[in-house]
Amino acid sequence: MDLIRILFAVLLPPLGVFLQVGIGKHFWLNILLTLLGYLPGIIHAVYIIAKK
Repeated sequence: MDLIRILFAVLLPPLGVFLQVGIGKHFWLNILLTLLGYLPGIIHAVYIIAKK
């Protein structure tokens, strides 16, 4: 299941975070990072998925 979340994290980072932790501070932080730059959003999403 983590492989699918990581795939979603690369394609659409907030979706990968949402599938892992739901709507919370990490989700909103990831949306902000994705808006500021796509790569920071991906890095944050993969980190959140790998950490849990």
